[in-house]
Amino acid sequence: QVQLVESGGGLVQPGGSLRLSCAASGSIFSINTMGWYRQAPGKERELVAGISRDGITNYVDSVKGRFAISRSNAKNTVYLEMNSLKPEDTAVYYCNARIRSTPAAPYDYYWGQGTQVTVSS
Repeated sequence: QVQLVESGGGLVQPGGSLRLSCAASGSIFSINTMGWYRQAPGKERELVAGISRDGITNYVDSVKGRFAISRSNAKNTVYLEMNSLKPEDTAVYYCNARIRSTPAAPYDYYWGQGTQVTVSS
């Protein structure tokens, strides 16, 4: 079984910073892409940032220049550094990873439980 456990959410004032972490554990042979999604109340879940195993990144336009995604392949962990936070960044943030449990298994997508980020004065 594979688990993704997120940490680092919380309440921050506009203009502040937060760093989210997501560690994958369990039966893991390899991890392909990893990413962060978010879902605000009444809105669809959206991809915030993604990173390939080789470190190629992509971002939604609204966070470019403010957020940075990174990963540690040795620790099976993905990070999201969030700076210059705005009230519209308020959402539940979920990590996602494409993981293969054995050499013969196909890649499956796994989700974390979500962590709340609230940007408010």
